[in-house]
Amino acid sequence: MSGAALKFENPIRDAISRIRFAPKSDNLLISSWDSCLRLYDVGNSALRLEASSEAALLDCCFQNESVAYSSGSDGFIRRYDLHSGSHDSIGNHDDTSTCVGYSDETCQVITAGLDKKILSWDTRTPKGIVCARKSISIKDSHMGVQIVCVSSIPYAKGFAVGSVDGRVALEISCPSNSDDIRYMFRCHPKSTDSKYHLVSVNDIVFNPIIYGAFVTGDNEGYVTAWDATSKRRLFQLPRYPNSVASLSYNHRGRLLAVASSYTYQEANEIEEPPLVFIHEVDNDNMRSVSVGSSSRR
Repeated sequence: MSGAALKFENPIRDAISRIRFAPKSDNLLISSWDSCLRLYDVGNSALRLEASSEAALLDCCFQNESVAYSSGSDGFIRRYDLHSGSHDSIGNHDDTSTCVGYSDETCQVITAGLDKKILSWDTRTPKGIVCARKSISIKDSHMGVQIVCVSSIPYAKGFAVGSVDGRVALEISCPSNSDDIRYMFRCHPKSTDSKYHLVSVNDIVFNPIIYGAFVTGDNEGYVTAWDATSKRRLFQLPRYPNSVASLSYNHRGRLLAVASSYTYQEANEIEEPPLVFIHEVDNDNMRSVSVGSSSRR
């Protein structure tokens, strides 16, 4: 896999919180603690949008190719017109808003915050009706330690959970067969003194095309690819200068974006300038992932 850093005329001035590829293009959304939301056209190596706000942005997501959302340290959920660059607020939490996502199935923006609330905003209504109560299924992660990230699977019912001690828990239910996947593993082997290397797993993303293929990014700057079906590690990218703060595959599963940025998790983190790298997944990598598992068409 080859990789190169995106070039910005004005560098990102603070930690990157999230990167997300667009649903149908190679536009990349970048939220940052410097209070800016950026839209980068990866194919043409051009910054299309830089929208400033009044708060640090802790997460972002697309609704479609024209509309995006961010969650801020001031609790507000902001909506952006990606053509004009204008933005407004659709509502807010009572405390810092930490997560935002969009559901195509329900046409809702779903958010979470430090006020311990999960809110949903209906995009089909002019004012976006708020629904604070949702039907929630509680599952035991069996981690026993702090959870850092949760990732859903784009083509199946399931999820992956990453923890501060380097463990990942997987649960994938497949209607087409009875071979459900449920297990937990450590991303790092034991060291020479037989103790586990405890490194936080900051993000997990699944390839949208190859069944069971996913990557993890950790606080020491490593990105590792895994095959959920064969339960094996596929490859590891060279170490990045900072922690891996966020990861994203494009809609074709051929480009992997990696945000190398400090994450404010540890006092001794090296504060190198935040960078975003784009890796092209080559045919050899695609074949290695496909061994022992089926590719989605």
